Amino acid sequence: MFPLLRDDLRCVFERDPAARNLLEVLTTYPGVHALLAHRFAHRLWRWKWRYPARVLSALARLFTGIDIHPGARIGRRLFIDHGMGVVIGETAEIGDDCTLYHGVTLGGTSWNPGKRHPTLEDGVMVGAGAKILGPVTIGRGARVGANAVVIEDVAPSMTVVGIPGRVVLPPERRRITPHGIDLDHHLMPDPVGKAIQCLMERIGHLEAQVAAAGIPAQAPEADCSTCLEASPAFCGGAASTAQSPRKSS
Repeated sequence: MFPLLRDDLRCVFERDPAARNLLEVLTTYPGVHALLAHRFAHRLWRWKWRYPARVLSALARLFTGIDIHPGARIGRRLFIDHGMGVVIGETAEIGDDCTLYHGVTLGGTSWNPGKRHPTLEDGVMVGAGAKILGPVTIGRGARVGANAVVIEDVAPSMTVVGIPGRVVLPPERRRITPHGIDLDHHLMPDPVGKAIQCLMERIGHLEAQVAAAGIPAQAPEADCSTCLEASPAFCGGAASTAQSPRKSS
């Protein structure tokens, strides 16, 4: 237990620049408190002392706002930053050197007994508010963007965003810190927005070709006024808007 606690404390200083000293971490970090309580509760769970384990887990949730079922298997150096609203289910498995932010749920999608919660391999980072549901596996070194909903397996070292979660960023485009974790949440791509922008640019090119061929453009329907009021950069550029009115689809 003491080597585990030492590793849990050390990883806080490695991943949180706000951590100043050991006393502060021990007394004010709810993620450390919840993880310490879980270490003891999980030991009781393995000894078949199920009710005391659940009571200890409930007390930890009361004081920290972090709900970890005593049956969950958690590896070394898990860092739960802020932690409020984190839920980790009974059959969840978390590897070494993982990071969870507040509002993360490792939940199940079935009432059947057996494996029904996610597995996080080593080095996974899960952003604030993300939900990982069902017996899926998040590969080593992957990261899940804030508020994403993941319902399928994720390959190692990939980035997932959106609802449902989509793989969007290969490892060669990520900035990996010396500790092996990519924390650049503000650089998460938007695959849906990118697809819409590409479609609008394509429409602009097609309208320009129609105008150059001398084909009269059909007058836009009333609903298209909303698109005309949008940003020219989003709707294919001011030039294409000026050349011909937009046609509602």
